[in-house]
Amino acid sequence: MITVHNLEKSYGQGLSITRALKGVNLAIRSGEFVAIMGRSGAGKSTMLHLLGLLDRPTKGEIFIDNTDVLELSKKERARFRLEKLGYVFQENSLLGELTVLENVYLPALCSTRQSHYKKRAEEILDLVGLEHRLTHYPDEISGGEQQRVAIARALINKPGILFADEPTASLDMASAKVVLELFRRLNKELHQTIVMVTHEPDDAKYVDRGIQMEDGVII
Repeated sequence: MITVHNLEKSYGQGLSITRALKGVNLAIRSGEFVAIMGRSGAGKSTMLHLLGLLDRPTKGEIFIDNTDVLELSKKERARFRLEKLGYVFQENSLLGELTVLENVYLPALCSTRQSHYKKRAEEILDLVGLEHRLTHYPDEISGGEQQRVAIARALINKPGILFADEPTASLDMASAKVVLELFRRLNKELHQTIVMVTHEPDDAKYVDRGIQMEDGVII
């Protein structure tokens, strides 16, 4: 599903240039739950942002579902992200003036593929165990519940790939476990492809494969 060839990413110029990725090659199969792991500065978040089309590499190729995504126009990339990719970040970025249900179905309003979006949002919230929170606002639920709302929102357009960047970093241990077990269940029951960045070694027990990074390369 994802194939990467000789991926490089540099920031800055001249003597101040920083090479965040240094010729990475990688393949992720459909239905895998993969963790990109490593210490701060290893290049793991840079990798995720490139795979998720949130940034462009300095050099290399990225194929998703046999599509050369770097050859897409800006408009085509935006449509590709909306319809094929989902994102969960450390900060859930829920909109405080919208209810839980409204936060979840908001991305569906931008997609031409979605109909019956309210019903689907209710089904996904039931899936993540928040069917009793539909009319609540973000500040009325816990941090762990907010992150589950963010996961539901990421799933609303039925993405082929779910990207998660340090999704449990701001949660307590109990809430983090609930989120990771939810990812595992989504992967096993729905065959959802998940690519997660984490710096926690213990998170490896939830995934199919851990990809260890150090200094911009896979080790």
